[in-house]
Amino acid sequence: MHNLVFNLKEFISAFVVLFAIIDITGSVPVVLSLKSKGAIVSPLRASAYSLFTLLGFLFAGEIILKLFGVDIHSFAVAGALIILVMAIEMIIGVEIFRFDTGTESSSIVPLVFPLIAGAGTFTALISLRAEYNILNILLALFANMLVVYLVLRSLTKIEKILGKGGVYILRKFFGIILLAISVKLFTSNIAMIVSDVFRH
Repeated sequence: MHNLVFNLKEFISAFVVLFAIIDITGSVPVVLSLKSKGAIVSPLRASAYSLFTLLGFLFAGEIILKLFGVDIHSFAVAGALIILVMAIEMIIGVEIFRFDTGTESSSIVPLVFPLIAGAGTFTALISLRAEYNILNILLALFANMLVVYLVLRSLTKIEKILGKGGVYILRKFFGIILLAISVKLFTSNIAMIVSDVFRH
């Protein structure tokens, strides 16, 4: 995986995982609520800060794990379980991960963290790195930040086009996709852990 090899299937899969977890379209009502409370939403600043935060974790996350003596496959299994919970939350509509909107006029808190670059996105990046080529993850991350930027720039238009029903359907649809991907991440990394145990 050290070689930079582009794979369209991996790129699309990584893009969908990140898109579903970041869920910027599903977060449109939350962002609109922030704006109504006086928060200043800067599309460029929010997407740039999110990108730098996620890039930092993508490259330094493994080093942090080594400090705690955790291998990437074990963390990927834990990440898959968190993604599973998030998928169930999206499908069923229960609130498991609580989000405090606050009243600060800022693009950093709470928009960048935890709404865009939250714990779910961090774990997803580490989980994806255990499976996919780094180039495909990077391209998927850049593409998602572009989507974040475009969505934040077009908040009012998107709300009118999608409507409440459209946002609801999108959330359910990507919840199901996320559920399937979390199962795949879990089974493949469990298999790697089991094979390592028997190898030793």
